[in-house]
Amino acid sequence: MNDRASAPGGLALIEALVNTLDVESGADSLGTPENRERFALAERDVDAARALREALRGACLAHAGHGTSGALDTLLADAPLRVSVAADGTAALCAAGPDGLLGRVALAIAAGAADGTWARLKACEAEDCRWAYYDRSPAGRRRWCSMSVCGARAKMRTYRARRDT
Repeated sequence: MNDRASAPGGLALIEALVNTLDVESGADSLGTPENRERFALAERDVDAARALREALRGACLAHAGHGTSGALDTLLADAPLRVSVAADGTAALCAAGPDGLLGRVALAIAAGAADGTWARLKACEAEDCRWAYYDRSPAGRRRWCSMSVCGARAKMRTYRARRDT
């Protein structure tokens, strides 16, 4: 539903993963051959990727001011990351082992946490949407993925509720 550009850097991977489920229709495209290839998943890894996706959605909801279960922290405890130091002394966080989805997500979160962008990856407040979007508003207080769709629906519901009382 998002009507804006995708999230910056590695957060685009997380945004795309979360948005493989259309909450309103229930359509789940994660198991399609195209998305298995896009996320470098074997068919046997799809269920784990779905669990990761929903944990990420929970974190995005938390960024938007809604609670989270802590499931993401549990999943990321097994993320294979290490610090690499080059000959010139520069350090970087990198995957330790195979380049799996969990490692790529962990790297994206670490980079986003370091530069302050991770907290701006949010999930739409609309219960029938929950689409992930990157909040580019100056104050970082956006509530909906699209003001013209989800925001307009919410404001119309509020207006009707006030009018009917």
